[in-house]
Amino acid sequence: MMVQHSGQVSALEVSASAIVPTLSPAGSLGFDDFTNLTPLVKEELRFAIQNKRQFHRMSSTLDTVTVSERPVEPSVMKTEFSPEEDERKKRRRERNKIAAAKCRNKKKEKTECLQKESEKLETINAELKAQIEELKNEKQHLIYMLNLHRPTCIVRAQNGRTPEDERNLFIQQIKEGTLQG
Repeated sequence: MMVQHSGQVSALEVSASAIVPTLSPAGSLGFDDFTNLTPLVKEELRFAIQNKRQFHRMSSTLDTVTVSERPVEPSVMKTEFSPEEDERKKRRRERNKIAAAKCRNKKKEKTECLQKESEKLETINAELKAQIEELKNEKQHLIYMLNLHRPTCIVRAQNGRTPEDERNLFIQQIKEGTLQG
């Protein structure tokens, strides 16, 4: 529910009375006025106030910034710590350094392990693909052999003998010892 103003007006210059025209003039807002506002209007008011505060902070900091001609010494900027605090910081840094090195090593080992596993799986995959090709070729060869044998099977079937009859005859000949080798 932002009110459009004619001309160039920034969001920082918009006052509460411009956002909510039913209120009294800017600066004379009371607590009762804010309790009757809808949440959307309240949010817009908060946004306008925050923007105005940020604008004033930025302009005041720009006015107070001065550049010195001599460089600031690091010892002036560094606050003094007690020897105990320094020792604690050193120990914490050392522990952090060790933990970081340990983490890096663990990550490196995990990466190497995954790399080896990946290579192993790729090798197995290649072997399986080769085996698939070999089995396809064998299948084609067996189909070819079966097709070559088919006319013979058809002739036997026309004579009234089935492959089962042939098998039984073969077994009988073995038992009798009459099989000619």
